[in-house]
Amino acid sequence: MIVVESALKPFRVMAYIVGCMLLALVAAMVVKYSPIDNATPATIVSPVHGFVYAVYLLSALNLGLKARWSWPYTVGVLLAGTVPFLSFFIERKVAQRVQEQVAAVATA
Repeated sequence: MIVVESALKPFRVMAYIVGCMLLALVAAMVVKYSPIDNATPATIVSPVHGFVYAVYLLSALNLGLKARWSWPYTVGVLLAGTVPFLSFFIERKVAQRVQEQVAAVATA
């Protein structure tokens, strides 16, 4: 179970980063489509968010494979990075689930 624990930390870090970048992207899109009409923040934040989200997908998939999650659960975790604030909530739930799984294996 050490393998699962080692995959948990990168997932948690990426979940927080993706959550913050998604909020920054929402703010940039509001600025772009508001009466301010400034597209510069969106042109900077959008590619960064895309790259960070790709890394999040890899870290979540890595954790899902090592923890042997079902495919529907794994896809749900992967999609959590697309809804503002959801990645923070899912990160907490995933961390609890993995820690409970590790504790159950340790006691067995």
